[in-house]
Amino acid sequence: MENKTAAQPGDVKKPLGLCLSGGGAIGFAHIGVLQALADNGIEAQAIAGSSMGAIVGTLYAAGYTPREMMQMIKEDRLYLVSKLMSFKPGFWKSGFSTHGTVEKLIRECIPHDSFELLSKKLFICVTNMNTMEWEIKSKGKQLASWVSASASIPGVFEALVKNGIYYLDGGVLNNMPAQPLKEICRAIIGVDVIPFEAPCNMKHPIDAITCTLRGVEHRNSLEGRSLCDHIIEPRAIKKYHEFRFDAYKKIYNQGYKDALAYIEAHPEIKEL
Repeated sequence: MENKTAAQPGDVKKPLGLCLSGGGAIGFAHIGVLQALADNGIEAQAIAGSSMGAIVGTLYAAGYTPREMMQMIKEDRLYLVSKLMSFKPGFWKSGFSTHGTVEKLIRECIPHDSFELLSKKLFICVTNMNTMEWEIKSKGKQLASWVSASASIPGVFEALVKNGIYYLDGGVLNNMPAQPLKEICRAIIGVDVIPFEAPCNMKHPIDAITCTLRGVEHRNSLEGRSLCDHIIEPRAIKKYHEFRFDAYKKIYNQGYKDALAYIEAHPEIKEL
């Protein structure tokens, strides 16, 4: 995607925004993109994310480097799906796994559990199941809870309940939540790890489900994508699916490679 709006002189004091999409294990490509951006002297000061984008974005907002994130994965803290899930009985109630492991990870990495104490401004997208509207969380001392809610895939993780309201994965209704960045940022870089692919592969029955879900995510990403000045689309989705947590190194490498290629093709991104 071409740069739509060059930074204006009056925008210098505004932060550079970064929007990270959801995508399950394919979201490990975000870490590769962050490394490529860092290698080219590009650093965002305001972050927005859904689902896996919320997890990676939160760690980034707290000051963790891409290399440190990769070390967490090697230590099995962000690795296999079994490490992210804590299975429970009675799964038919709201999901077959609690979101406690994700919440524990964030609390361990960010003990203050506060949006305000992060080194970068952070916006987390969640889905309010009572109103069926997406919401942005960016204040208070419940950071870990909101991150885990944003990553609570429907039917997989149980919903987060606060004051009688059920919250699930932000990607359900907004997989590219760039909206809160628009007013405060001089420019926005979007990273969409679930870009639209056509025609869809329909060799097996499960492909229809996968393609449908990805199509829905793409449709609900259009508004957020339209707000981004640059959009990087890692192509790991061509080889891997959302639960290939074991392929984290290859997915990371694909994100890094594709981001470098984008930066080379759009050198103006370095001037944002």
